[in-house]
Parts: sequence; C-alpha cells; structure tokens
Amino acid sequence: MCTHPKVESEDIDICLRRWAKRDPEKLVLADSHQRLTWQTFDRRLNQIANALIEEGLKPNDRIAILGRNSVEYALLFLGGLRAGLCMTPLSTLASPETLRDMINDSGAKLLFVSKSSTEMIDPVVGQLNTLLPKGLRNLDYECADRKSLFSFFSNEHTNEVSMPISLSQDFNLIYSSGTTGTPKGILHDRRYRAREREGLAAWGVSDTSRTLVSTPLYSNTTLFLFVATLANGGAAFLMEKFNTKQFLELSESERITHAVLVPVQYERLLNDPALDQTNLSNYLLKLSTSAPLHQQTKEQILKRWPAGGLLEIYGMTEGGVACFLKAQERPDKLDTVGQPGEGCDLKIINNKGEELPQGEIGEVIGHSENMMQGYVNCDEATKEASWFDRDGRRYHKSGDIGWLDDEGFLHLLDRKKDMIISGGFNVYAIDLEKALLNHLAVVDAAVVAAPSKQWGETPVAFIVLKTGTKLSAESILEQTNATLGKAQRISAIYVLDRLPRSPIGKILKREIRDQYLPQINT
Repeated sequence: MCTHPKVESEDIDICLRRWAKRDPEKLVLADSHQRLTWQTFDRRLNQIANALIEEGLKPNDRIAILGRNSVEYALLFLGGLRAGLCMTPLSTLASPETLRDMINDSGAKLLFVSKSSTEMIDPVVGQLNTLLPKGLRNLDYECADRKSLFSFFSNEHTNEVSMPISLSQDFNLIYSSGTTGTPKGILHDRRYRAREREGLAAWGVSDTSRTLVSTPLYSNTTLFLFVATLANGGAAFLMEKFNTKQFLELSESERITHAVLVPVQYERLLNDPALDQTNLSNYLLKLSTSAPLHQQTKEQILKRWPAGGLLEIYGMTEGGVACFLKAQERPDKLDTVGQPGEGCDLKIINNKGEELPQGEIGEVIGHSENMMQGYVNCDEATKEASWFDRDGRRYHKSGDIGWLDDEGFLHLLDRKKDMIISGGFNVYAIDLEKALLNHLAVVDAAVVAAPSKQWGETPVAFIVLKTGTKLSAESILEQTNATLGKAQRISAIYVLDRLPRSPIGKILKREIRDQYLPQINT
C-alpha cells in the first residue's frame, strides 16, 4: 500500500509574502480611514519587522497591543510576527490593574497603546516592570514623550526580512476574558494558526473572500478568521466598534462574503428592521462562536438572512474541543452545537474523571491537533484543566456540561460551575433560560443559583423585556414555571435594563451573582 507523508503546514507570514508578490495592486486591508494594497501592506510589514529587530528584540519576545481595531493595529500585529515575535493583544475593557497584571505576566518588552486607550494604561505605567526603557509607545498618534508606530520606523526599513521562522515558535499570547476571575494567558504557536488557515480554506476562505471584522482583534473569536482571510489571499475590512447600521452598510457596499459574529451581535441585527432591506446576497459563509446561539435565533437567521447559511462553532481559545453545526443542513439539530470536527476526539466524563457512555450527562472534554501549549506561568491551572486517557493523550476540560446524542451531536446544558443543585436535583440553567426566551415578552435571560435555606440552592432569573412590554415579572414567572418541571421551577424573576456581557458577548454570571444576589433573600 502506498502512503503519502503528511505535508507540513505553511507559516502565516510565508503565505502573506506570496500573496504580496502575486497580487501587489489588490486590496488587502481597510478601515474607515485607509485602504492598503498588498504591495503597501507588505512594505509596511517589512518596515515594522526590521525596526523591531533593530531594537534588539529576539524571536519569541513578546510585545503587547492595547487599542481598538485599526489598520495600524493589524500592521503591528503582523509585522511583529514577521520579526518572529509573539503578539500579546490586550482587552480594551479590562481595568488598569488587570492590564498591569497581564502585561507583567506576559513579560512584554514593548507596549503599543492607541489614543482611545491611553487613559486605561496611564494609572499603572509606573508598575509595568517588564518593558524596555521607553518601551511604552503610541499606536496611532504622536505626543512629546512617546513615538507613534509610523515614526518608529523609517523608509530605509523596507528591505525584505530574513528572520528564520519555525512553526514551533510562539504566535500569540491571548488572555482569557476573565469571566471567572483573573485572566490566564493562553499560548498558541505558529503551527496552531497555520492549521487554522488550512481548515478555513477547506470552508471556502480564499483569495476572493472579503471578510468584515466586527469583533475585537484581541479576541481569538476574531483572530482565527482575520488571520486566515489574509493568509488565504482575501481582504479584511475592520470595524472599530460594532453597530448594526455600519455593519449592514459595509456588508452591502463592500460586497462582504464572510463574517464571524457572536450571538449578541446576531440578535441586534435581527432586531434592526434594516436587515430585511439590505442586500446581503454576496455572503458565502456566516460564522457564530464564543457562546451557543439560541435555537430561535438560528431559525430567524436562516429565515431572514439565508445567504451563506450559518456555521456555528463551539470551541475554546485553549483548543482541544471543536464542534461544528451547519445550521441550514441540519435544521432538526438547531438545539445542539453540532458534531466534533475532523481530528477532534470528544468525550463526556463524570466528577470522578470516568468516561461516560453516549447519552449520559457530564463534563465535555476534547483532544485535537490544535491545542494550546498551556496556561503561561500557571502550571497548576494547566494541570487542573487536563485529563489524560490510557495512552497518555491530553484532553482539555471545557468546564461545560452536556451530552452526545446517537448521531454525535453535542447538547450543551450549562457551565459546570453554574449548575444549580436544588433539593438534591441537578437543575441546568440553559433549560430555564430557554423557557424564559420562549416567552414573547423576554429578549434576554440569565439564570443563576441563589442560596436557599429550604433547598440549598434555588434558581433565580434575571431578564430583559421587550420595549413596551406591560407584563409584570410575577406574571412572566407564573407563566414560565407552568412550562417547567417541579424541580426546575424558578423562585424569582428580576428585570434589568441589560445583562452584563464580556467583550465577545458572553453573559457574565459572576457579575450578576456578585452584584445582585447579596440583595436577594430566598
């Protein structure tokens, strides 16, 4: 039998260089202020990479970026990679103290900050102990004591960079969103991103792709499609901040073919009447990730925005766990997050770490080729998140509770830490949230466990009502509980103007518990 050796993946920067030579006058990158061809884009990357190397930075050294999406942000990120560096994008919604901790933990030698984010970093500048002297730089503006990105290099820096690159080198260090406390650094190597590029090429991302980037570049939600689009020869259009009006206008005017959105963005678009009047026929693929989409939302997307279908991705920045749902092909499975992707081995385990048979409920774990190297400076956290099979293969624990049906589709129930144990029964918040969202007056819902003298824990709901709704919380509680089992019934409902969410749309139940539960007597 003839076997073919596995072809080694191509580094992202090699792909970028090839497209610059092949299509120098073709558009590659744009924001609301500027548009770059491949020729200009490639020259800028050389200038940035050469300048960083001249500063004495070595392969795998880390530089951090704090700012909103922009051409400058993208150029610095990719120029740093051309220099062999590891990029550390930082959340623009973190507190100054959290930013300080992430920067120091990363060991970043340079920090580039956009004008819109300077007030976030100024209070802790004196506490950034890993930066080089004058290592704080401006990303997109000039001031007396800090260089901007474009004054950082000169026209003499345009020579092609000859830095040797290995796929085992670090690509990026991304800090988790911090929904459960202090963010942890998740390290990806260049092979991880190279494999992602190949995977998205198989999904049709190519040199004709025109991707609209509306989520932050510091998030893995954004980076996986953004990087793959450019490395496959396509063009990326950057939104500084998401709003439905601009998203729809750009989708039509720029003939957008690809976009990844988080559930809250889809919900806002569905609530915008302009969606039905906008020409979105150029879309070839729409992706959703970062949190499960409600079944009703999927149904509405397929009905009102059919072009490009809908691909839901359930995964983690850490890697290992990866499921895909082609919603238009399996409308009977919209209550799931799909089946494990190629190369992903998904298992369900109990609290003792024992593997469970198909159909039983437990924690979702996964192994794949694409997994993080580990949490940086957090060996104990890496150990806690790992499970090993008999062959010594490491699986990553998702922290999610779910079960696999007889076709291998994954049904998610809850975060493990959010499961409610009421009177000895396991109550899954997602079942109660689905019941609430089935109510015509409710547009958003979150259920958490509140301490109870009678039951140990009891479900409490926080909801957002449709504008103009006159129904009381008591009425909605009574109607919803009538659809639930006795052990599932919600103790109380509280109406909020909005639910707290992370930058990529995840409901922050920790904030709900911390802010509201102390005031509740159950």
